[in-house]
Amino acid sequence: MLLTPELVARETIDAALTAAGWAVQDVSRINLHASRGVAVREFPLPGYGEADYLLFVDGQAVGAVEAKKEGDTLSGVEIQTAKYAEGLPTTMPAPVRPLPFLYESTGIETWFTNRLDPEPRSRRVFSFHRPETFAAWIAELSRLGPENATLRGRLRHMPALV
Repeated sequence: MLLTPELVARETIDAALTAAGWAVQDVSRINLHASRGVAVREFPLPGYGEADYLLFVDGQAVGAVEAKKEGDTLSGVEIQTAKYAEGLPTTMPAPVRPLPFLYESTGIETWFTNRLDPEPRSRRVFSFHRPETFAAWIAELSRLGPENATLRGRLRHMPALV
């Protein structure tokens, strides 16, 4: 079988997700309770396309990954990933809508957006976050509210230094 650049990127992304503690599954064999974090490949989002990976923590959708072949520029891809974040069917459980944690990746280069930040923007990261990290951030959101859910949000609400 000939490996296309897209398949090579997906194999690398699968390995990176697995190394970060995610159970990577095909959409045809979903078991959202196989692990704390489950990454489901090629997840259909009616009216919004197909997310290359939809991320679930504790059985709830929390994010998406858009995969591109190595060499593709990721700086404009966050628009596509944001579309997936908003396209989750209302029948699917999610702690926050739209989905807060978004990645764009070639397998070599990965960008991340935390939509819980007051001014979310895509940043380059070295690896995918662990499912436990997302669970902790969701717990902070529940405990502190949306404006204080992230460090940037809490810093924004600190009193002025005089």
